[in-house]
Amino acid sequence: MGIEEWERYKKYLNFNPEIGLMVDISRMKFPENYFDQMEPKMQRAHEDMNTLESGAIANPDEKRMVGHYWLRAPELAPGRMIAREIQKTLQAIKDFSKKVHAGKITSQKGKPFSRMLIIGIGGSALGPQFVSDALKTSGDPVKPYFFDNTDPDGFDRVLKEIKGGLSETLTIVISKSGGTIETRNGMLEAKAAYRSKGLRFDQHAVAITRANSDLDRMAKKEGWIARFPMWDWVGGRTSEASAVGLLPAALQGIDIDELLEGARLCDEVTRKKDLRTNPSALLALAWYHATGGQGKKDMVILPYKDRLQLFPKYLQQLIMESLGKERDLNGQRVNQGISVYGNKGSTDQHAYVQQLCEGVNNCFITFIEVLKDREGRSFMINGKATSGDYLNAFLQGTRRALSEKDRESITLTIEQIDARSIGTLIALYERAVGFYASLINVNAYDQPGVEAGKKAAGLVIELQAKSLAFLKKERGKSFTAEEIASAIGAPEEVEMVFKLLEHAAANADHPVKKIPGDSPFFSQYHYE
Repeated sequence: MGIEEWERYKKYLNFNPEIGLMVDISRMKFPENYFDQMEPKMQRAHEDMNTLESGAIANPDEKRMVGHYWLRAPELAPGRMIAREIQKTLQAIKDFSKKVHAGKITSQKGKPFSRMLIIGIGGSALGPQFVSDALKTSGDPVKPYFFDNTDPDGFDRVLKEIKGGLSETLTIVISKSGGTIETRNGMLEAKAAYRSKGLRFDQHAVAITRANSDLDRMAKKEGWIARFPMWDWVGGRTSEASAVGLLPAALQGIDIDELLEGARLCDEVTRKKDLRTNPSALLALAWYHATGGQGKKDMVILPYKDRLQLFPKYLQQLIMESLGKERDLNGQRVNQGISVYGNKGSTDQHAYVQQLCEGVNNCFITFIEVLKDREGRSFMINGKATSGDYLNAFLQGTRRALSEKDRESITLTIEQIDARSIGTLIALYERAVGFYASLINVNAYDQPGVEAGKKAAGLVIELQAKSLAFLKKERGKSFTAEEIASAIGAPEEVEMVFKLLEHAAANADHPVKKIPGDSPFFSQYHYE
């Protein structure tokens, strides 16, 4: 068994010294003729990617190109104007960051910015959070904080962490359209927090948005410190190499040139048409084998490094939002996608590896191995091994145990965590997602389900407004949820009305009081 595994390992190990990456798919149990069978599909996937990078309309719903690859190689962009915009923005990011670090751009009170509050949602937060956490040091010149939801308690928790440092905090508002509800709410909460401290928000604010968006016009009118562009051809989940990710990273002190170089070199490697030498193609093929091309198994991401603990969350959005589609490119209902979850090793062994090993066999695992433990030497524990040796042993032992239980796995190995390797990982998975989308014939670059959810949320807010308006009009009287729903002409929405009234009565923001009944459904509500 051991020799057979070693021979298979040697046969299928993909080594890319130019980007410091190894990809091992030998523990995926595909047949020997699998690559030959998949060759035609993968070559079509390559053609699709070439068409994408050449500037074709890839998102017909929004009539836009998809060009995150151009961000790290502007010379490949379809047109000099796009290339110039990329280069101009990159230089503006560097210049702005240098001025902040040098104290030439300061807060309202003339203090250097020592903190930044990044307000975004989805890709506008997950990418910057992942990169920030992966590459942070004790000497970072600007410490990052995030508003990445519309949870009031979440806002309060972050502001309490900032404590008395709001006067030294630069706030970066990120929204392509300028109308994203969660980001707008976070911005308004931040404005209120600055105002409560006698500070002007505009003298602490930067916008990253599309030209002439609502946010762009507001920032210009109010005189914010700076504005940086977002382009239609960069989707949120692939925006880390744009101002969305680069501005926070540069302010934090991360070498953004190295991040971009890692992504650029990985793009070059993953354009290779030879499947055996293309790491992104190997990932896509391994996913297709594991899921039957129909999402039949979940993807579990296990990075054995604390600095990569947010990588599974980042990949959840990249993979699930890109691949989770109801219909394929021919309009056929396919309900595609791959579910993604993960936890860092060796925490995973004390969380859910038991089920992965012996429970229902409904997943495949990706181990992420980092060879370098730390800067400098480690001490020996009990004279035998370092703490890093133990972490590596847990990875190798878990990989073996899963294999012995007929669980399939992939192992990615990188030499160390630095800006270049993080750029490599981002680009590696971006292209793997593109390849896999071609294999299953879906559009990886639209998100109709997300838009449907946003629209539904707007209708819920309207229903709440009608319910509260009715109670205000009938002040002093009490009604059940069923009576209120009927009175506002929405009897079919009684469940939603009930949920909205329960929430309103639990908070001091709305003068709604609840009179409990024998059961929740007989409770009554009135306006005070």
